[in-house]
Amino acid sequence: MAAGDRKYFSKQLVALLVGAASCSYFGSAPASYGQASAPEQNIEKKIPEGAKLLLSANELVYNRDADLVSAVGGVQINYGGYKMVAQKVEYNQKTGRMMALGNVEMVSPDGNRIYADNLDVTDNFSDGFLNSLRIETTDNTRIVAESGERVGGTKMILNKGVYTACLPCAEDPKRAPFWQVKAKRVIQNGVTHTIRLESARFELLGYPIAFLPFIEVPDNTVKRKSGFLFPTMSLSQNLGFGLSIPYYYVISPSMDATVTTTGYTAQGFLVEGEFRQRFENGTHILRVAGIDQAKPDNFSSGTSDAEASRRGMVASKAEFRINPRWTFGWDVMVQSDNNFSKTYKLRDLTGTDHTNQIYLTGLGKRNYFDMRAFYFDVQDADRTNTAEKQQAIVYPSLDYHYVAPQPLAGGELSADVNLTNISRTHDDFYTVDGFDRFRGLKGQTSRLTGELEWKRTYVTPTGLVITPLLAARGDAFALNMDSPVNANGVPYAGNYLDDNSATRSMFTAGLEMRYPILMTTDNSTHILEPIAQIYARPDEQLAGRLPNEDAQSFVFDATSLFDRDKFSGYDRVEGGTRANVGVQYTGTFDSGYKLHGIFGQSYQIAGQNSFATDDLVNVGADSGLETTRSDYVGLGGVETPYGVSVTASYRLDEKDFEFRRGDLTTAYQNDTFQTQVTYTHLSAQPAYGFAEDNDEIQTNSKIKFKDYWSIFGGIAWDLNNDVLSRRTLGLTYEDECTIFTIAYTDTRDSDDETASDWTIGARLTFRTLGDIKIGTDTVQ
Repeated sequence: MAAGDRKYFSKQLVALLVGAASCSYFGSAPASYGQASAPEQNIEKKIPEGAKLLLSANELVYNRDADLVSAVGGVQINYGGYKMVAQKVEYNQKTGRMMALGNVEMVSPDGNRIYADNLDVTDNFSDGFLNSLRIETTDNTRIVAESGERVGGTKMILNKGVYTACLPCAEDPKRAPFWQVKAKRVIQNGVTHTIRLESARFELLGYPIAFLPFIEVPDNTVKRKSGFLFPTMSLSQNLGFGLSIPYYYVISPSMDATVTTTGYTAQGFLVEGEFRQRFENGTHILRVAGIDQAKPDNFSSGTSDAEASRRGMVASKAEFRINPRWTFGWDVMVQSDNNFSKTYKLRDLTGTDHTNQIYLTGLGKRNYFDMRAFYFDVQDADRTNTAEKQQAIVYPSLDYHYVAPQPLAGGELSADVNLTNISRTHDDFYTVDGFDRFRGLKGQTSRLTGELEWKRTYVTPTGLVITPLLAARGDAFALNMDSPVNANGVPYAGNYLDDNSATRSMFTAGLEMRYPILMTTDNSTHILEPIAQIYARPDEQLAGRLPNEDAQSFVFDATSLFDRDKFSGYDRVEGGTRANVGVQYTGTFDSGYKLHGIFGQSYQIAGQNSFATDDLVNVGADSGLETTRSDYVGLGGVETPYGVSVTASYRLDEKDFEFRRGDLTTAYQNDTFQTQVTYTHLSAQPAYGFAEDNDEIQTNSKIKFKDYWSIFGGIAWDLNNDVLSRRTLGLTYEDECTIFTIAYTDTRDSDDETASDWTIGARLTFRTLGDIKIGTDTVQ
């Protein structure tokens, strides 16, 4: 064959490859349900410039009389990452058609494979035919069709097509996959960028469960397209059965919206709308929802759910990046009553507390800035909305942290600034077992705090790690709060400062010493590290005489043993001279065992004990630090190579080692069974708000059986009241193409704070197609 003929034949082989690649491109189209990427329509553009075509065949025949060029016997073609094998490849110069015959297989650069008995395309690859077509994509989706036809360069038509994302059965490949979609015709339109499945039949385990005249979806070149999305179902005690039908609408390249209508058998129709807009430097999401309840009396009488009829919500969330370091945003919600979003389980708005906020943050290499304003929306069934009225309004709270770029006297110098300004419209007061607690006072208060800290670490030749520390802090308060008075008009028994302003300071000199000891044996490694700290400080000024807003949550355990200031916020500051002593240990064994633990104690050496002083919320009462010698605290755990692990944290009374607080968790896991049991104990702290001991056992288990099936469940058992506060039970199936979960949850609600005590959640996911949900399946 002449050199010119070979060159011309090579061009036709390129046409054949591109035509086959076009078919392969369609092969991934039905997976568009879950794809967002858009491969280019022109396959030729994917071929690198200057790519060489490699052709291998037993013989190359040129028939001048018939104008037919043929590559015969074991034909292999490799061009620009495309590979094809066939028994024979022919090009007819008269008809302008190229044909690959016999066990045709082609692999595109992205890994997709197309198989056919024969492939017949025109030399401009705008029209063509394939017989006995099978397509396999890299994400394990498969399409089989009796024949395929490419028409006008814009349409691909498959006859009697079958689509699935399930792998064939290894033992019996002829057995029907777990699910598949069959259609008489599958049409991809390159102009409208849609895929239409005509006379579609969805089969599960080989049995048809749904028939549709047609289904039309966007192909995988379309990132967004208006249309209906998968419906969602729900089932709960007071709402009944709900069916949600969402409609997605593309407004512009930067804007879209989703409108969802949910029909509840007990309460009527809920309408939700979500509008999304993307800007060059951020996004904004606006959400609205509303319902006119048909049967409010389904809910417990006297609750906000029962007394509300027309209910609604408006929410806005946005974040904008001003520049690479600064971010501005907000997250706010307004609703008609205090429990609407939680009752109807609106996505991301179901928490008991919703934090409305607006913020500005900046992050540099050595500094950090954060300013936020807060309004706390408490979602409960209290029609008087008492809990929300008692919450503080924060406007604003500012935090700034800075680390000096150059060492000072060989150590690190850092600075922290906090500004908090809050107000309340109602007192937040309650009494527990005769102890008054004032969590918030009506009025307004502001505090400005600044602190400098210097520390440096030395390592001696013997391995002793020494860290000296110096810190200086100052606080300024502006006070315009009502004096604390209980419900009976009795003033607070403590020495509350009833002034308009106040200042305080704290200076600290500290020293920490650690001595890690490494011990090794033939089959294990052990690290034992004694730790000792001492912090010398004056007494806390105005201890317990100021409002305490951000230091109310206090737990003394092994994780806070070595903190310089063990209070959780700025409103209290630890004073007096204190020493913390402890030891931590880590051990690993060649057999697979691992051990770890911390044990220690804290000592008030001199000065006033901040945790033993009066406080509006009695934050240090029965904490384990109110005595000169603290309770013992520790944590530890063991992991075994057999799947068994045990972890524990504890606080033991410093006099008689009585168990004051902690938990014990035992877990086991293997290929078919996993379980976890946690026991939690909290001793009574009446002055701190807990009148009685609290003991609870929580357990969760999961058993796998018959390859893909599992059963799971769990309980939460309140030992003191001898009741089950939570019960869950569910069944799940999961393989490479399908996930199915159904679960029942029953939660004890003694205060009628939720709309339903029990719910049923279910989820059915077909990979590449989408989800069908009933309620929520997060209980597993």
